[in-house]
Amino acid sequence: MLIDDSIIEGCIAGKRDAQSALYRKYVSVMMAVCLRYAQSRDEAEDILSEAFLKIFTNIRSYRYEGSFEGWMKRIMINHALNYYRKNRRSPFLEDIGEIKETDILNDEPRSADHSPVSAETLTSLIQMLPRGYKMVFNLYVFEDYSHKEISQMLQISESTSKTQLLKARKMLRKKLYDLNLIKNPAPSNE
Repeated sequence: MLIDDSIIEGCIAGKRDAQSALYRKYVSVMMAVCLRYAQSRDEAEDILSEAFLKIFTNIRSYRYEGSFEGWMKRIMINHALNYYRKNRRSPFLEDIGEIKETDILNDEPRSADHSPVSAETLTSLIQMLPRGYKMVFNLYVFEDYSHKEISQMLQISESTSKTQLLKARKMLRKKLYDLNLIKNPAPSNE
């Protein structure tokens, strides 16, 4: 996008008006990313601010390969992950049992058993998840990482990643059920 190129060039040159324009253009999208990983809005704002500083500091490293928004999003996610690694207090619960891959992948809606859920409601429910559940859920569902990649990023086992995803989905289903947004809190195979 031509406008992005001129904003990027201005940021590389250290122009405050370009930095301000970049921030205004992307702040809401990037805040949504940060909210998915943070425990609170204040924490999300901290992650957002620190990640934008990293973006401004490292903007010279953007190679104009792929979308600029995607490059920024990766910085936001990596910063959120680093934030949690640094402040980690046993957010992951190891699994003792065996989890079937079909349990994890079974997230198809059950026809008439659900109502549309707003993005705000879903974001709010995701924010209520325990840290470990939330991190794995976001990386797997929204960022499309595999369990192997997640296990490497979060320094956990693949089975822990699978367990965290399963438990996050169960907890979300229960919350949706409690809000009368679905009729059955468990998939038919559970």
